[in-house]
Amino acid sequence: MQKVLILGGTRFFGKRLVDHLLWEGKSQITVATRGKMRVDFGSEVNRIKMDREDPQSLAKVAQTDQWDVVYDNICFSPDAAKSACEAFAGRTKRYILTSTLSVYGDPKPGFTEDDFDPYIYPLQYGNHEQFSYGEGKRLAEAVFFQEADFPVVAMRIPIVLGIDDYTRRLHFHIEHVQKGKPIGMPNPEAEIGFINSTEAARFLAWLGHSSITGPVNAASQGAITLSEMMKLIESVTGMQSQILSETGKEDMSPFGISESWTMSTDKAEQAGYTFESLMDWFPGLVREVALALQSES
Repeated sequence: MQKVLILGGTRFFGKRLVDHLLWEGKSQITVATRGKMRVDFGSEVNRIKMDREDPQSLAKVAQTDQWDVVYDNICFSPDAAKSACEAFAGRTKRYILTSTLSVYGDPKPGFTEDDFDPYIYPLQYGNHEQFSYGEGKRLAEAVFFQEADFPVVAMRIPIVLGIDDYTRRLHFHIEHVQKGKPIGMPNPEAEIGFINSTEAARFLAWLGHSSITGPVNAASQGAITLSEMMKLIESVTGMQSQILSETGKEDMSPFGISESWTMSTDKAEQAGYTFESLMDWFPGLVREVALALQSES
């Protein structure tokens, strides 16, 4: 049995990762969080209370065992990465960091892992409040890949969707259509890629069993234009959307990119992983969210 530690595993794809590892039955799982989310994984999962921003708290968790795999879903700054490098030195065989498409900077189609090289990125330290989300993740990757004495892989993912997405970004679009409210989109013909929360968890689990290292992109196969997404929402809701190039801030689309924003997953696929097609799950999720929003109103 692998000894697996998950930093942040009580909501969204972190929770699904725990469920997937339990289903596999190959891991002894410990989840370390602040303890604010009440999630019952049963007696099969160990729970430890931890403050991820406190290096001493993280070190205490690290020292509870020797870990085969550590998953870090809640590292957002170079300081947090540095504390992990110190805490888990000599204590893990493999470290898997959840990173983001945002490390690549401004949107463009077809990002590959080489478009941001954390091995040579200049190091700078600070907490998550001192950097933008993308820069915090860039620096976190740089610290891990330049400073850690253990193998590291950084899963770079686009926007993650699911019925229980706490950011409710897909919900935003469907709810606006249902309520007849305008949506601001600078470029409705821009293509965007996604991954669903179940696949994000499945891929994390796969990474835990693989030997791949370094940055690796993860996304559903294919992309969709924002206008195609809105047509799908219209067909599900039976209502017409109101798309404007600019609106008040509260009505601007959280997917409102000015250029296409996608990534290549060739590295993961060449290593043996096959991602789901976006259109195999996205229409069903739109329907599920639409029904959930109707029941809420």
